Amino acid sequence: MTITENVRQLQKIVPSSVKILAAAKSQPIEKILEAISAGIAIIGENYIREAEEKFPFLEGKADIHCIGHVQANKIPKAVQIFGMIQAVDSLKIAEAIDKECKKQKKVMPILIEVNSAKEAQKNGVPPEQVESLAKKISALPNISLRGLMTMGPQTDNAEQLRPYFRLTKTLFEKLSSLRLPSSRFDTLSMGMSDSFQVAIEEGATMVRLGTKIFGQR
Repeated sequence: MTITENVRQLQKIVPSSVKILAAAKSQPIEKILEAISAGIAIIGENYIREAEEKFPFLEGKADIHCIGHVQANKIPKAVQIFGMIQAVDSLKIAEAIDKECKKQKKVMPILIEVNSAKEAQKNGVPPEQVESLAKKISALPNISLRGLMTMGPQTDNAEQLRPYFRLTKTLFEKLSSLRLPSSRFDTLSMGMSDSFQVAIEEGATMVRLGTKIFGQR
């Protein structure tokens, strides 16, 4: 199957209300452009340096999201090139983004990354700390808090991820009901190539797909 065929197949499976993000880590620009031509509107990059190299080819063609951990020293470049930063997991990083956005005269949409399984080796905010962090972030004038993202633990059985997706959806709904300032809870980013169907069943509004679009590396 070609990338175009993969995208068209996904468009039949994924509801129109759910956005498809093409996770493009390590993918050459030619493949990314083929995905965009097939109808992909959002490209996800894990590494800011890689995104920076691809940016001249993608600017104006797709919205580029940061789906990896953001290091403080890379924030100026991240604010410049990304349309959303999906993996904010601390007030310190959020404040640094806010400060840089003020310099660049930009408001940055962000998601809070939830460590839904409380895995010690992973980034993300423990579920019980998400509400407190959201309230603090919502006070930052140059950030628009748009929702949550989660990974879930590594597993070969997507059904095992269902409780973690469900927990993140519950948090999402709770935060949405609070009507926090400078916030619009419209994005729940969860589910990847091996788990996106379960994630959609549990309320995802965005899925992050790499292998399903580009094939095995």
